[in-house]
Amino acid sequence: MSTASVRDRAKERAGAITVLLTIVGYGAVGGVFLVPEFQALFPTLSRGTVDLLAHAIAAVNTVTIATLSLGWYWIRNDEVRKHAAAMTTSFGLILLFLGMYLPKVAGGGTKEFVLDSAYGWVPLWEWVYPAYLIMLAIHILLSVISVPVVLYAIVLGLTHSERELRNETPHRRVGRIAASAWILSLALGVVTYLLLNHLYDSTFAAAEAATALLPHVPGL
Repeated sequence: MSTASVRDRAKERAGAITVLLTIVGYGAVGGVFLVPEFQALFPTLSRGTVDLLAHAIAAVNTVTIATLSLGWYWIRNDEVRKHAAAMTTSFGLILLFLGMYLPKVAGGGTKEFVLDSAYGWVPLWEWVYPAYLIMLAIHILLSVISVPVVLYAIVLGLTHSERELRNETPHRRVGRIAASAWILSLALGVVTYLLLNHLYDSTFAAAEAATALLPHVPGL
């Protein structure tokens, strides 16, 4: 089958491909939190490795914010090729993020915020913790919501020509929504990372604790 034929088939099924990829993404992330059998597929990580992955993830997300912002800037200036390269790079970075995030959670564990700090100059105001929780909740919500929108924009971009994207698809509108949600989600994620890992203290919950969430559910 020729490349053109594959592209045409994908173009006709952009919505179905988006749904399939969304299910795969949701399933992978949900699995590391809720399904012991899926968790068991990942190697057990030390606390040091978990911390290293957390730092690497924050670095990748920061770079992704930059590439997304550049992609937005370039398309507003009608530099289509640069825009496409920036957005493709951003998507590749998100895949890299998942490649670190899944084993970090499944094989390592998660941190929980503690309103205390090793630095005397860091304020211990009571509203800091609720603010952290609000930012984290918005970050998670936007991450969940943006998955199908981002995937649809990417699938459209990879399967349609520039003319088709401009005149025959909702790529511009979908892309604007996707980029906005994506950038805000990543920015909040980086802020909460700084609060949790550098400014305030935390407790560590090993990955095994996640299996206790559904101990009584048959088949899990």
